[in-house]
Amino acid sequence: MMNKLIKGLVATAVLAALAGCNSDDDQVKTACELAGDACKTFTVIHTNDNHGRFWQNSKGEYGMAARMTVIEQIKDEVESRGGQAIVLSGGDINTGVPESDMQQAIPDFVGMNLLEYDAMAVGNHEFDNSLDVLDMQQTLARFPMLAANIYHKNSDERYFEPYRVFELDGVKVAIVGFTTVDTPKIVNPENVEPLSFTDPQVELKKVLAEIEQNETVDMVFALTHMGHYANGNHGTEAPGDVLLARSVEAGQLQAIIGGHSQNPVCMEGSEYADFKPGDECKPDMQNGTYIMQAHEWGKYVGRADFEYLDGELTLASYQLIPINLKTKDDAGELVYVTEEIEQDQDVYAMLKPYQERGQELLDVVISYTDGVFEGERNIVRGQQTNLGQLLTTAYSEFVTNNFNVTADFGVMNSGGIRASIAQGDISYRDVLTVQPFGNFVSYVTMTGAEVQDYLAAVAVKTGGGYPQFNKVAMDVNCDAGTVDIAQLGGRAFDLEQNYTFALIHFSAAGGDDYPIVNQHPNYIDTQLTDAAVFRDYFVKNPSLSIADYAPVDGELTFTKAGKVVASCAAE
Repeated sequence: MMNKLIKGLVATAVLAALAGCNSDDDQVKTACELAGDACKTFTVIHTNDNHGRFWQNSKGEYGMAARMTVIEQIKDEVESRGGQAIVLSGGDINTGVPESDMQQAIPDFVGMNLLEYDAMAVGNHEFDNSLDVLDMQQTLARFPMLAANIYHKNSDERYFEPYRVFELDGVKVAIVGFTTVDTPKIVNPENVEPLSFTDPQVELKKVLAEIEQNETVDMVFALTHMGHYANGNHGTEAPGDVLLARSVEAGQLQAIIGGHSQNPVCMEGSEYADFKPGDECKPDMQNGTYIMQAHEWGKYVGRADFEYLDGELTLASYQLIPINLKTKDDAGELVYVTEEIEQDQDVYAMLKPYQERGQELLDVVISYTDGVFEGERNIVRGQQTNLGQLLTTAYSEFVTNNFNVTADFGVMNSGGIRASIAQGDISYRDVLTVQPFGNFVSYVTMTGAEVQDYLAAVAVKTGGGYPQFNKVAMDVNCDAGTVDIAQLGGRAFDLEQNYTFALIHFSAAGGDDYPIVNQHPNYIDTQLTDAAVFRDYFVKNPSLSIADYAPVDGELTFTKAGKVVASCAAE
């Protein structure tokens, strides 16, 4: 039986798509209705940036079983009106939830098969694993992975299909895939060493020519993992969907279904609307091209109802449908934004063993410590601790070992350290207790002068902002807000030299009032979570001694009112 929410969604879509049309003569019919069979209708259903969220979260939000209910209802309603629907993904199926990560995203691809996805763009996170894992996923998927701009290195042969042609209610649509050209610098270079990534704007023109030569189609859509940036202002990121739309003549590219920037593309003029779950959403339009993105994690299912008449494509209605998202009511209780969507029981039953297996894997021993790694709030927010050293070491070594750069030191805000690690065996569940927020590890290269200003601003922070460091030797003058740096990464400090340091994106974006560095031209967001990086460090170091991570006496000193203190918060 159709639940109340889905009834409402259907009613909304029908009213939006067929406004003014019914069997009575007291309303004016739309051009599409008047044209009858000459007007073709089809619907694009889309998601992006799944990042391992095959299962609902602890609040009962999203998850593929509830997503299936919505997708099936949309398909049934569209087909009942004589139209057809297609289901697309903007990529990044991999990385983000340990239950998925530890099973190589197999449950996610199994779920996508059950939900009958028709195609997906290849995301940068598809390369977080070696190519043999990606090849396995490609074999498992009962739909094409599309990427026109990824080639075997030194070859004209593409690694994936560049496009696929679909016929929707008699309309032939070529769907072309593109992947961000940033991929090689935000994944382990070894994983993409056999590949080359070309400029999507250049590649689009090439593919359009190939389609014109080899196919007979009515229109071309792009299915991308490149990011949407308002008015094309992409900052330090590679150019995304807006500039792709502007790179060809108007009329050559009808729509872009995207991912990567993980934002709901709902516009007010040239700026993003203050979109909230359940609000109306107006996609972007650039150079005659519709551009859409459905945020992230399956929180929403995008629904685009198109009409095609006399060679013209019209977006009749568009929605971002929230999938069991919740908000707090006046009493502070979590309630559904809309009525609860029932989970499809076949999908639920198929994916439940993967969820249970993932939970078991969280308790597998990955390392051992001969003592306590100190992360208690009242300690770690006021002094350097061995856990702070361990975390910053893990991040620094991850950057050094994976990105063709040497991280001289690491910085971690103590507010992001949520627990200690007890003596004995260590599991992934312990890791998630310490690092529960899923922040991405990042790094930035600065001049010595820039680093000095940065450390002067950070070193005086107190409370959750109190910084944990590794490989930093300096004196901090709390009263003056200055630092005297002796060494970074074992190198004598020099204002003229460059230094690279690791940190989490939360801090880079100004969290805990840290200096904003994520707009620095040398900033790189690895898009791998702190917990995943921390876990990998434990796996590579199956036995740890706390003595190896004890802060070095005298390496970092704080002075306040002429006295040496533990931190600038000291009385």
